[in-house]
Amino acid sequence: MQPEDSHPRHHTRNMQKRFQELIDHMREDVSKVDEPQLKAMFETSAEVLTGLKKAFSDYEQKNENAWKR
Repeated sequence: MQPEDSHPRHHTRNMQKRFQELIDHMREDVSKVDEPQLKAMFETSAEVLTGLKKAFSDYEQKNENAWKR
């Protein structure tokens, strides 16, 4: 049996958790800043990270042709 940290799912779930933490932090900070450009950067960054989180989820679930063997 493989150690947990050598299993791909361990890493994909860890990254998804970290992405979500960053997404939440950026979206919270949107309400804390006054500069429209920084608000836009936080929101855009959160959207990009949401896409990355989905890509890791798709890899884990083999939802996309690229991740199927």
